[in-house]
Amino acid sequence: MEREFYDRAESIRQRLLQLKDSLDYAAKQQQLKDIEQRMSAPDFWDNQEKAQETVGQMKSLKSLVEPLDACLSGIEDLDVMLEMAEEDDSLADEVPGTIEKLESDLETLELKALLDGPYDNCGAIVTINARDGGTDANDWAEMMLTMYGRWADQNEYDVELIDRTDNEEAGINNATFVVRGPMAYGYLKGETGMHRLVRISPFNSEGKRQTSFAAVDVSPEIPDSEEVDIDEEDVRVDTYRASGAGGQHVNKTDSAIRLTHVPTGIVVQCQQERSQHKNRAQAWKMLRSRIARVEEERRESQQAEKYKTQAKVGFGSQIRNYFLHPDQRVKDARTGFYMGSFHSVMNGEIQGFLDAYLRWRVGQESPQN
Repeated sequence: MEREFYDRAESIRQRLLQLKDSLDYAAKQQQLKDIEQRMSAPDFWDNQEKAQETVGQMKSLKSLVEPLDACLSGIEDLDVMLEMAEEDDSLADEVPGTIEKLESDLETLELKALLDGPYDNCGAIVTINARDGGTDANDWAEMMLTMYGRWADQNEYDVELIDRTDNEEAGINNATFVVRGPMAYGYLKGETGMHRLVRISPFNSEGKRQTSFAAVDVSPEIPDSEEVDIDEEDVRVDTYRASGAGGQHVNKTDSAIRLTHVPTGIVVQCQQERSQHKNRAQAWKMLRSRIARVEEERRESQQAEKYKTQAKVGFGSQIRNYFLHPDQRVKDARTGFYMGSFHSVMNGEIQGFLDAYLRWRVGQESPQN
């Protein structure tokens, strides 16, 4: 048996030991046991919202603990295989494939381990706004809404539409939705920023090339038990009539709610529900999440002025460029990660960009397509 295989097996073992320490593996195992014990109580589902929060915590923990268990078991099996392969040539042929799978599984797990922020295991509240580019920008915003929905479907995440305003000609003016699943916010928070599309405009009879922008904002869906310091006197509350689909009741009553947090300029709105009370509750939840994210990033980067100076629109501020003309490609302006198939990205294949951002945040080199 070649020495290389023993060296690679030892490398896997050392990386697993480091990962166990960094993840506090024993503590997570205990947390899982505690949650499973709570879930077995007869009154567990009496409080549906709290129960769903607990189930979400369990799924997030399992998304780390179970793959790590599998890797730990896999390295033990590999040790046995290497020993037996010295005597059995048929087993020796299986060693390279077994090592490659373990290395791949371990790399995926190491990426998940980077999701260690205080809210990374929460759901993600995602808002998309059409910006520069006229009707093309409205169409582009709706394309992005579909893209994130397909990514969520592929990962078996739940999606709930909170707010949507359609444009009269095509596409949307804005939309807000929640993605719920293991580490949803941890994966999606790097999508915050300006997304730029270059294509031949389908709305221009002259067939000219058009550049359009859509702004994405991602905040954690923090649980109600999480304290967020918001002075209600700092929040302006506006009611207005909902627009777009929703039935006659929605359009005849001031059921829509807009909250403006004056000190930061953060604005959230909700008009999806028929009830003003429900829209108000959802809007406050969105505001709490936005404020929590501001505080999280302030702690991380000490850039307290970020949200006052952040460019809202225009060239040069984009985080990712999408091209349909002159060729088809998508490239992240921060990480350099690149995909040569625009349509694959639009079909929800954005995991490579999300993983590359995680590596970029910790200064690791991201692999290119």
